[in-house]
Amino acid sequence: MLALLGYVLLVLVPALGVWLASSLTAWFGGPTWLVVGAGLLLFPILPLLWEARAARRRARSAMTAERILTFRDRLVLRTVALNLLFLAALLAVFPKASFSALATRGDWFLDGRAGAGVEMARAGLFGTADRLEWLYRALRRNPYEEQLDRSRRAHDTGERPVPAPRPTIAPTPAPPEPESAPEPAPERPEADRPIERTADGTPVWPLPPRLHPAVLSLSPDAESSISGVAGFIARSESDPWLRVKALHDYVADRVAYDVPALRAGRFPPQDAETVFRTRRAVCAGYAQLLAALGQATGDEIVVVPGDARADGGDVTGSGHAWNAARIGGRWALIDATWDAGRVAPDGFTKEYGTRYLFAPPQVQGVTHFPDEARWQLRDPPLDRGEFFRQPMLRADFFAEGFELLSPRRSQVTVSGSLDVLLRNPRQRYLLAQRLRPEGGDQGDCDVANGLSAAVHCTFDSPGTYRVQLFSSGARHATHWMVGEIEVQSR
Repeated sequence: MLALLGYVLLVLVPALGVWLASSLTAWFGGPTWLVVGAGLLLFPILPLLWEARAARRRARSAMTAERILTFRDRLVLRTVALNLLFLAALLAVFPKASFSALATRGDWFLDGRAGAGVEMARAGLFGTADRLEWLYRALRRNPYEEQLDRSRRAHDTGERPVPAPRPTIAPTPAPPEPESAPEPAPERPEADRPIERTADGTPVWPLPPRLHPAVLSLSPDAESSISGVAGFIARSESDPWLRVKALHDYVADRVAYDVPALRAGRFPPQDAETVFRTRRAVCAGYAQLLAALGQATGDEIVVVPGDARADGGDVTGSGHAWNAARIGGRWALIDATWDAGRVAPDGFTKEYGTRYLFAPPQVQGVTHFPDEARWQLRDPPLDRGEFFRQPMLRADFFAEGFELLSPRRSQVTVSGSLDVLLRNPRQRYLLAQRLRPEGGDQGDCDVANGLSAAVHCTFDSPGTYRVQLFSSGARHATHWMVGEIEVQSR
């Protein structure tokens, strides 16, 4: 029995070490030969060298006592010991990255393969990777956590929040593409669109990016306090959906993101009163002011802490906070911070939007991962590994009707080029570019537009790239970024 256990460990421990090392290599874009070399060192080179050294020492000391363990037993024990040490060292040096690498690239050797057996193997690999999430969570830090007022946070009452009903956002299958796709009809400005409703009165996402009239007509007297703003909005708007929209609009329009605090990593108080007075905040302040306004109008709005993934960042995301609102007995998701504008190199650029106002859970869940799974408003909820593996697509990607066909992962490894395929039933115009995160190599990708769109990017040298997708309603117009894919080019 002990011999059988030894042989199981001889196979299992080195396999785990090689799997983790190779996944980290794929994650960081390292050379394959590094993993092969490490594997050969750990078995059989280093165990045999260890055995040879022990034999020389035994010969020099003239030891003649009979050895209890056979050569095979000693080789097994030494192999297991060295590989356990190697595995522990990897986990110690890359504690958070180990889970990230296994959860996103743990199936790297199955790339390009399909079939029931492959999917079973992939599910087994990612299920095993999930066992390391505790280490990631233990080391994860949300820098905004201490700024959150616990009285405004969503608490686990045992109740499963029921999401607001809404029509599907998935585009319908595109018809066969003609030889020459017709030019799409000119669109009226998005802000002029009326708010559409479902049969039960739920607004259809995305809402037009137009400030609520109550926010535009606020007087200085009404805007002198949180209760004053809330009272004016409550008197001006009786529809609960539009009232919550007005609260969102006020916060997104009136508060500027505190870029200096973000870059310094030191945050002033983010309570609602301070944010209302200073008109500056990070995500915790936006979320808490919106919750306080909801409390004053009698609308139930809670703060939801978690992680979020932004353009140019790590596919695993970083600390964030947003909101959920109960409207008509159902819950909807809101992120006023992301609808306020964007962080630019020279500071905050105001850019009001509604893409993260009442976004469907399957859209919000591409970029936002709450600490409590129930606030995904999905059944079943995603696990953290599934969240990591999703391509980094903005809400705009779905709002414009795109459907990504391939690749379906946040990070891929290629040999010199990448092809991206999309459904484009609204015939939006796409542009794409490749760039190095650290700067330098940058260039345009070839794009074939139409009802089906194809992007082809070539990479001049090995390394890590980001392929960014941009969309517009007209060929010669401003194109806005809708998503990106991280690429490791060999």
